[in-house]
Parts: sequence; structure tokens; C-alpha cells
Amino acid sequence: MPADQLLNTVLQLFQELHDATKTEQIIGTTAHLLSQLSNPLNLGVLTSQLLTAPAIWERHDGLRTAVRIISIYNTAAIRVRDYEILNDKNKLEGKPFEGGGLRSDAWTRAVVKGADEYSKRWQHLLVLTGVLMGMEGNDRRALSSGLRGTLEQAIVLAANMALRTHRQDGPLAGGSIALALNFSFPLLSDFHKAQIDCNELLPVTLWAMTGPEGFCEGQFLQVIGENITEAPGHVLSWTSQTPSFQLLQAMDQRPLMGNIGPLSKLAAYAALHATDTNVVLAAQDALLAFSRQILDAWRSNRFNDVDPAFEANKLSLETLQKTWPALWLVLRKLLFGVVALLQAIVSRSLLDHRMLNPIAASGIAAKSLHILRNLYFISNRNNNSAFQVYTFTYLTSIDSISRHPAACETFLNEIRPLDASATPVTHLSRTLDLFYLNVAEHLPLVLPTAACEALIVKPATAYLSQEGPMTPSVVELFEASHSAILSVLSCPQHSSLNIDITPFYIVKLFESFPQQISPRQFRVAYKTVMQIVSPPFPIAAMEPHLSETLLEMLRASIPTADTTPLPQSPDAPPPSEDSKQEPPEPCSEQSTLTMALVDTLPFLPLPLVEEWLTITAQTLNTIADPKLRAPVKKRFWDILVNGEMDVERAAIGVAWWGNLGGRDIFFSKPAPETAMMSGAIVSNDQMMSKL
Repeated sequence: MPADQLLNTVLQLFQELHDATKTEQIIGTTAHLLSQLSNPLNLGVLTSQLLTAPAIWERHDGLRTAVRIISIYNTAAIRVRDYEILNDKNKLEGKPFEGGGLRSDAWTRAVVKGADEYSKRWQHLLVLTGVLMGMEGNDRRALSSGLRGTLEQAIVLAANMALRTHRQDGPLAGGSIALALNFSFPLLSDFHKAQIDCNELLPVTLWAMTGPEGFCEGQFLQVIGENITEAPGHVLSWTSQTPSFQLLQAMDQRPLMGNIGPLSKLAAYAALHATDTNVVLAAQDALLAFSRQILDAWRSNRFNDVDPAFEANKLSLETLQKTWPALWLVLRKLLFGVVALLQAIVSRSLLDHRMLNPIAASGIAAKSLHILRNLYFISNRNNNSAFQVYTFTYLTSIDSISRHPAACETFLNEIRPLDASATPVTHLSRTLDLFYLNVAEHLPLVLPTAACEALIVKPATAYLSQEGPMTPSVVELFEASHSAILSVLSCPQHSSLNIDITPFYIVKLFESFPQQISPRQFRVAYKTVMQIVSPPFPIAAMEPHLSETLLEMLRASIPTADTTPLPQSPDAPPPSEDSKQEPPEPCSEQSTLTMALVDTLPFLPLPLVEEWLTITAQTLNTIADPKLRAPVKKRFWDILVNGEMDVERAAIGVAWWGNLGGRDIFFSKPAPETAMMSGAIVSNDQMMSKL
């Protein structure tokens, strides 16, 4: 059928509503006509009629309609450009022209004229976006530089006018604007990007991410919760035939959901370049409300108690293999999208003078941490937080709030565990407590001593006193509790509190090793405590005998420690591909305790250094297994020669090695002796046996 006659047929079909199949045929024919028409006026008429056609706009297909319009003009523009290249070749070879015969510039001008006053600006934006993508996408460079600049300017103008009127034009307008700019934004020059009204763009993109065309305010989690059933054996089942799974799939296939990454970058750009700070603060408030909705929906969902380590035992086979992975793909998209926008808000808070005053800065940081906490059940699973944007947002927010002690105390009070004396029941509760302890670990330096005791020490103590099975989630909490306690101990201003908690902590440390903490963790913790109770820390002057008491506790536990080699700890560094790397050094409970004794030597008070060099050298020689003894002796030698000791302690070490018999003690292999405190009274027989 000739193009002009086909045009009349299509224009007639535009006026009535058709079924889905017929509508797709009309769309395909329209795209074909746009590349075949040779009269610019007809191109303008076709575009004008398409943007008001009942056959297209009265189907109420949501953003799929916007995608259709962009696709029509993207496809047509690509064909026009291909025809232009082909016809240039045909002209040289004397072959007939194909397509409409219009060159790219002329075709673009004709189409743009069809975006007239009879249609709305957001509809114009769809046409302009499709044309720009078809002509200039994938480095095609079909348009002259002048016309490309004009087209980019037209997109910015249409977008800004549409952003100002989208509330009156309905929800489809806002989603269409976000969709069109999502596609066209990467093709715009920096000059034209800077002209976009980011004050209006930010709330539109945020709504597109979180609203009905995005994550639906987390309602999909509530619907999923209604379809979860419990099979025999307390196994949770969520089948692929449930309406909620079909809803999840349909949601994930929406146009904006398929481009959530670029959309979040567009929102982040708007947050960084909005001229009105209040718009940015409102966006953070909206993110906070959205994250609360997500957390509340997950809390009411029976999946909230599924520990990652026990998924295979808690979920049915179909759930584990099909529906569960699909759910977490959507949740990861949600996390990445929210954090990308939040990172831009946090970055701006470091530069915008209206966000830098103490009240605003601490409030922004607290809200950011609340958002991250609300989504921590996602970020803490499967290493989902291991990306640079998340790390920057998290650490920067902690750094900002730590400048304001009152804000730190308020924030911790808002998220502290409700009952610090009881272990949470659900996995979600343990996850939230883990976030609390991880944040609290950074704040003892700025908190008053009373607040440290109430907000850090007491909650952490509840997990240090944990009894019962050590599941992976409880192990994480246990380790976080140790870190939180050590962070308090490391603050000199809390010395009065540290004197009280140090003995308790050391007892818990011995009780925890080796079942609950690894050899490396034990050594780090013990070395840290010994450093804290030794000069120049104030606690050494307040309790001068505490350091030696802790040394004696460690020494007394060595003879009775298990000598069986321990399995390699999970926190040991993974083997490198370098074949020259040595395997991990073997260790037992006894050798680890001895190694911890060696680690304390650089921190001992000066009067104790010589005596404990001798005791340590004698103790390490009591390790019977040469393979276990060798790493300890190597560590002892490193302490003496690698500069870990300061000048005064190093001088004592040199004298001990050369003049006081240290070398002979180190290289000797005396028989194991009964452990006793240094300075203890011994019998004459014992004295004679040593001579």
C-alpha cells in the first residue's frame, strides 16, 4: 500500500480504541510510516495525531504507553539514518532511493513540528527523547551539531515546562517525565543538563522510584506475607503460583523498575544540583518514610526470621530455588537505588552552607543512619553493602553525627535495643541490634561516661553473656559486642568506667576462647586491653597493679590450656594465588595464649619488661610441639628486633638478651614447670633443682 494511503488508514485507526493485538499493529505501522513518508508536512500531521490518538492514550496502560511513544520514534529515527547512509551509497551506484528519502536533519525538524499545542509538554518530551536516542544514541552522530544542540535545548525546555505542570496532568505525566529524562539524560551535554529544573525533578524521580510505578511503598512485602504458608516441619512455603509472586514479577518488569539504576543516578544528580535546599531535605524525609514502610512491612512478614545460614532448613525447595532469589533481586535493587540517592544528599550536606549548621548537620546525619538501619536487613545479607557508595554514606554520616555529642546520645537512645538484658528472638531483631552495636562502636570518644555505660557497655554485655547455640548471626553480634567494649576501653576519659569493666571483660574473653572467638580475635582483644591498662593511659596511674594482674591471669591459664591444634579460623586471610605464599601458621589454645603474652611485651610498664621477657621466653619453651612452638618463637624474635618496642623498652630488651641470659633462655628447651606467680616463694628443693 502506498505510504500516503497507509497514512490515511492509520489516522482513521487512531480515532478508535482497539484490542492489544490491533494496537501493536498500529504502533508498528506508525513506526514504519515515519521512516517512509517523504513529505515533511505528513510527518508533522502523523506526530500531531499520534499524541492525541484515543487508540493509544485511552488504553490506560500506564508507562507502557510512554515506552511505546519513545520506542516508535527511536525505531523510526534509526531507520531514517540507515536509509540515509544506504541512499548515499545508492546514489553513487545509480540505484533507486529507499525509505522516505529525507535526510536526518530534515526528518527531525519535520517530526518536531508535529509536537504542537494540541498535545501536552510531557508528550512532546517522549517524542523528542525517542528522536534523540535514535539519531545520536550509540555514537551514531546522525544530526548536525547545530540541530543536535537545538534538539537538546528542546528536550530541556519541554522537560522544565512539563515538570511545572505535571501535577495537573496526572500521575502518568510524572512517570513519563522521569522515564524520558532517564533515557535522554546521558545524551545531553553538561551545558543542557545544568538547565534542567532540579527543584522539580528531584521529587518526581523520587516518586517514580518509590511510588506505584516503582517499589509501591513496600506494599509488595505485605502482600507476600499474606501468601506464605507453613509446611510440615515448620518450613515456610511461598510458591510461584501465588498472586503475590506474580505481582512481584509484574512490578519488576515495569519500565522504571528495569532502569532503576539510571533513575537513581538521575535523582542523585537532581539532589546535588537543586537550588532549593528545602527540596533536598524533603527528599531525605521522603526516603526516611519509605525506608520505615519497608522495615515495617518486613517486620510483619514471616520471612523476617529466616537466618541466611539456615535458609535450606527454613524454606521449601521451590521457595529456596525460585521465589526467594527473585525477592532478593528486587530488594537489592531497592537498596542500591535508595543508597545512590542518599549518598548524593549526604555529599551535598558537606558543601551546602544551609546544611552545615550544627542542628541541620546532626539531623541530616541521624536521618541518613535511620534510613540505613531500616534497610540493614537487606544490606547485611549476602554482602549487599559491599559497594563504595554505601560505605561512603555510612561512614560520612557517622563522622558528621560524631561532631555533636548530644545528637549521638539522642540517636543511640532512639535505636537502642528495648531490653538490653535479653537476646532478641527474631533474626530481624538481631540484625537491627547488630547495626546498633556497629554504629555505637564509633561513638565512645564523644559520649559522656554515663552515656557510654548505658548505651554501649550494657547492650554489649548482654551479648558477651550469651548462652546457647552460637548461630552465625549471634556470632556477628558477639564480635560486634567485643568491638564496642574495646572502643570504650580505648577512651582515656572513661578510665573510671574502664577500671570496673576491664576485669569482667577479661573473664568473658577467656570464657569465649576458642569456641566463640578466633585466635586472632583473642590476641587483638588481649593486646588492646593490655595497652589500655599500661602507661601512658590514665588507668595505669589509677590502678598500677592491674596490668601485672592481667599478665598473671594469662600466664596461669597457659599450662592447663589444650595443646590440640585448632582448625584454621574463618577470619584468617584467604590464600593467595601466589604459589610462594606460606600456609597459615598452626596454633593451639596453649600456643595462642602464649602468643598473646608475647604480643603484650611492647606495652608493659618499664619495671615489668625485664621480668616478663624472662617469663615469656620460659613459657614459650613449654610448648611441646615444635610446629606450634616455632610461630611463637618467631613472633617473640620479631618483637625484639622489628621496632615494635619503643627506645626504652628496646634498650631493656638488648640488655636482657646480651647480659642477663635472655639468649640462653630463648634457645633452651627446659622441662615444663608448674605455673606460679612471679615472685612466689618456692622450696629449697625447687631452687636446687634449677642450679
